[in-house]
Amino acid sequence: MSLQWQQFLLESTQHNPISSITEVSEHDNVLCDLSHLGLLEINGADAYTFLQGQVTNDVKQLNGERAHYSGYCNPKGRLLALFLAFAHRNHLHLQMPKALIEPIAKRLRMYVMRSQVTILDVSESIIKIGLQGENATALLNKLFASVPKNAYELATHDNGTIIKLPGNRPRFEILTEAENAPRIWQTLAQQAKTVNAQYWEWLEIQAGIPEVYPATQEEFVPQMLNLDLLDGINFKKGCYTGQEIVARTHYLGTVKRRTQLAHIDTSAQPNAGDDVVNSNQEIVGKVVRCAPAQNGGYDLLAEIRLESVEAGQLNVNGHILSIQQLPYKL
Repeated sequence: MSLQWQQFLLESTQHNPISSITEVSEHDNVLCDLSHLGLLEINGADAYTFLQGQVTNDVKQLNGERAHYSGYCNPKGRLLALFLAFAHRNHLHLQMPKALIEPIAKRLRMYVMRSQVTILDVSESIIKIGLQGENATALLNKLFASVPKNAYELATHDNGTIIKLPGNRPRFEILTEAENAPRIWQTLAQQAKTVNAQYWEWLEIQAGIPEVYPATQEEFVPQMLNLDLLDGINFKKGCYTGQEIVARTHYLGTVKRRTQLAHIDTSAQPNAGDDVVNSNQEIVGKVVRCAPAQNGGYDLLAEIRLESVEAGQLNVNGHILSIQQLPYKL
């Protein structure tokens, strides 16, 4: 987080304190600083061609009017990272947890070779703000000439770029420069409760959006995280690292492991990478991401064998896992 933006937020929250998850209702608009997310910028004449050979989705679809999810795999088809990818002001951008920025940038640079490509960490120079609520569109209309209507649509204006995110309620990410961010934040904060990164994590979980963290790198094939169901894999785009394994999973058999939405009643938060076990204490899955739930305990996404989901009696760290309904069909 840039020092200028950090100082602004400290002063702002003195007047509009951060609300806990129990203080927010489903009818509230919520506002969140997304500085916990990192952002890589891919530039150069060969940027599209280079990235097309690295990731699971079709980079050519990123025309400045839409975003999509995309995976980055090792040669065995196991995910090293999961990106929200988009084109913004003539640059390609990959958003992921900040802890992955340095290792993923280093790995991508290994494959640039003679291509005209530069890979930059712009996590601090581009401010990222999250907004959700029934009145989110109306609030954004006060600041921007147009607001995206459908999930993954993107609109770029002089004072910032807006991406509409998937979910049951209107949810957006705003990306802007440091000079524009305070005015945007102050305007939105007049009719929205400020929440922290854990609350935004909970919103992502409720939307069924998976994530890859350092603890879960190389644990999952993309389909295990429902990436195909989120249109995060293009099976017609051609070769990329790990493509053979991903395609084989798609064409030669059914996916036997999927990511589920679940709840767990415990005061100790499970971590990404924790094991899901069955009644015989066999490991049948992994926690993907987790956040405090509004009614106590924790909501989480967990990758689990489908047969084990049907059998029931699953637990994490000795606490029973209750499977919930995802917002999309498996």
